Amino acid sequence: MPEVSRFLGVVVKIFFRGEHNPPHIHVVYGEYNGLFEIATMEMIEGDLSPRIQRLVKEWGEQYKDDLQRMWDTKQLKKLPPLE
Repeated sequence: MPEVSRFLGVVVKIFFRGEHNPPHIHVVYGEYNGLFEIATMEMIEGDLSPRIQRLVKEWGEQYKDDLQRMWDTKQLKKLPPLE
């Protein structure tokens, strides 16, 4: 799965082959995982802590349009980390 960004131990990935709705990203933090819907940046599946969910949501809100474009066009683009 291609990596989109990495920050504070959080790895954000997007999967293009055989994707299924809703449009989403995969997030890995150590042994924990989560799927986040791009439109809302809410975790729809996973076991990430509330703190990590907040960080991902903060990052995702900044890059929501880029993530949706990647999902639609299937063209990967590296995005800056959360600052």
